Amino acid sequence: MKIGVLSDSHDNIEKLSEGVQLLCAEEPSLILHGGDYIAPFTARCFKPLKERGIPFLGIFGNNDGERFGLRAMYESVGRIHEDPHLFEFGGRRLLLTHKETLVDSLAKSGDFDVVIYGHTHTVDVRTEPCLIVNPGRSGAWTTGDSSAALIDLANLTVEIRRF
Repeated sequence: MKIGVLSDSHDNIEKLSEGVQLLCAEEPSLILHGGDYIAPFTARCFKPLKERGIPFLGIFGNNDGERFGLRAMYESVGRIHEDPHLFEFGGRRLLLTHKETLVDSLAKSGDFDVVIYGHTHTVDVRTEPCLIVNPGRSGAWTTGDSSAALIDLANLTVEIRRF
């Protein structure tokens, strides 16, 4: 079972759409977003998920000020939760958070199989003490270096995809 992960799209519609299409091609069982969408209109980039029946789950980032509008626009695709969000999927315990502040402590707690975060715009994949993943940024305005992660929950491996 695979899940796709994006984060920090920062209103970059072109790159976010490209990242969503890239992940949809892998036929994931779920797509996550680690926050910092910025504006509600970014929800249109996730329309292919609804068309393909791929569930969506996200959290708010520190730059997501229009939370009411974001929740309303994303409602047709999935749900945006407050940060952090703990959930089970594919027989695994996952934590999705935006900021990196408590990632190491949460990973060491033994409560999670996977800890996913964003905010730093830097790819981070570690396998100890649990799987820790930061997909980097999908909305690379200045560098064009956008990335996403594809996590295989069966064997807890990660592929970083650049686009």
